[in-house]
Amino acid sequence: MFGHKKQFVRGMRNASIDPDEVLLDAFNLPSFDTNQFEGRVERSIKGRVPVAVGMFGILVLAVFLFQVWNLQVTRGEAIAILSQQNRLDHEVLFAERGVLFDRNGIELVWNTIAENDDPESGLDTFSLRTYTSREGFSHILGFVGYPEKDSSGFWWRTEYLGKAGLERTLDATLGGENGMRIIEVDALNNVQSQNIITNPVEGKDVVLSIDANIQEALFTAIRNGARNAGFVGGAGIIMDIHSGEIIALTSYPEYSSQVMTDGTDAKVIQSYTTQKGQPFLNRAVVGEYTPGSIVKPYIAAAALQEGLVRPGTEFLSTGEIRIPNPYSPGNDSVFRDWRAQGWVDAVDALAVSSNVYFYIVGGGFQQQQGLGIERLAAYATRFGLGQPTGIALDTEALGVVPTPSWKERVFGEDDPWRLGNTYHTAIGQFGFLVTPIQAVRYIAAVGNGGTLLTPHLQKDTVAETKPTGISDTHLAVARLGMQESVHRGVAAALNVHGIDIAAKTGTAQLGLHNEHMNSWVVGFWPAENPQFAFAAVLEKAPAETLQGAAPALRSFFEWMVREQPAYARGEYPVRTDGEVE
Repeated sequence: MFGHKKQFVRGMRNASIDPDEVLLDAFNLPSFDTNQFEGRVERSIKGRVPVAVGMFGILVLAVFLFQVWNLQVTRGEAIAILSQQNRLDHEVLFAERGVLFDRNGIELVWNTIAENDDPESGLDTFSLRTYTSREGFSHILGFVGYPEKDSSGFWWRTEYLGKAGLERTLDATLGGENGMRIIEVDALNNVQSQNIITNPVEGKDVVLSIDANIQEALFTAIRNGARNAGFVGGAGIIMDIHSGEIIALTSYPEYSSQVMTDGTDAKVIQSYTTQKGQPFLNRAVVGEYTPGSIVKPYIAAAALQEGLVRPGTEFLSTGEIRIPNPYSPGNDSVFRDWRAQGWVDAVDALAVSSNVYFYIVGGGFQQQQGLGIERLAAYATRFGLGQPTGIALDTEALGVVPTPSWKERVFGEDDPWRLGNTYHTAIGQFGFLVTPIQAVRYIAAVGNGGTLLTPHLQKDTVAETKPTGISDTHLAVARLGMQESVHRGVAAALNVHGIDIAAKTGTAQLGLHNEHMNSWVVGFWPAENPQFAFAAVLEKAPAETLQGAAPALRSFFEWMVREQPAYARGEYPVRTDGEVE
């Protein structure tokens, strides 16, 4: 039996198992049909067959991978372009940006149609912004950034971007809303059909309160005054004292709105960042300057309002006042006037700009009580100094009204507030800082009888108002003093035939050794019935400079009398037959 088993095992190695060796049953043996492979066990697949099948699969996979590489890498860019050209695409329909006009309908910013990079495509593109070539407008108008594509030709920004000036602050009004359309193109990039999904909504046009002719002439006067006298820069503003409308607002030096919007002249753009005069600085709303004597009108009115003096109260100016030093007898503190003025009352003190008068009403002297620093600061706040005006034009600087708490923050507790600090504040020195837009708003309140207005740049806008709480009787004294300053005092440079101006000048010393100075002039006209207020500052000239802001504006007012007589009378020009008077 064991021999038979060994033989069986050996047979298993070389032949298939016969049915008679598995479950052999004589009873069913005759029923197997060997032609149908019944009763037989098939041989296993030989090792060569799986190898052959595997090699075939590898060959197929290699061909597949080669084709993937060919389509994705070798010919990927061409095929991608081809696939994009054979499709329905969404295309932006750019909205026309609103146009900016001056108050007389003169276009200041408008749109021009751009040349299409691919005229045969039938696709539109955005319009280009075009800015007036007149000087003096860039800080008002600002500039924009255009819609842009990425390196693959896809729009990553589909809107104009207001970056400065009114282009930024009025961006939502000027911008409009883009539309959309579907475009079908064939493999050769030929447009087969176009269907608009949504129509673009054009931006709204805006009419400004600015008079383009006045703006340009004011800029010319500021620029020439700065260049001729060696000032680094300057700014000027004209405002309607009853409506708050800004008729002109300009800053020198300036940049080009067109150059900044086009963005192609890198050399010029780079020069704007390196020029000494800082062309990007809008001095009219961001520049902060020591005001000097232009604060004296509000201080005179405040002293009258508080009953500290009467209009006819006089003080003697010998050219200085002396405050005894209780700790060092004979070593007096001396506070000087710019010259001996003699006996002066409020009107005289404003006309000749007496420092001694304002030392006394500001800080007190001997038996005369002064306002003191707290009331000086409180009245400055009533006239809008040291706070934003609310004009919708970029970011405003706040300025500074000095107080004991301010000094403690800046200089520390070891240097307390002193009487001399009050004296210097009363003549617009020490830490006092104002912006030109604050200055014109303040002096407009003096001119209109005590109403503080929010200045604005859009025509026919209703200004927000706030009462200063100062009696017009006291403000009338300040107005008379400013009028006399032009007729016989320090603002005589503005005594121009054909226009009646009331003004106050101011000179502020700068530098460690007072080696530089800023020059101010503020005022309004007509002096008897004010309609327009103005403020101008020229920045940083050598201290010995004789020509300041008032002489610079003289040429402007002479031009106004000659070319814009309606404005010189305190009226707006009347349009007749499509022309402005």
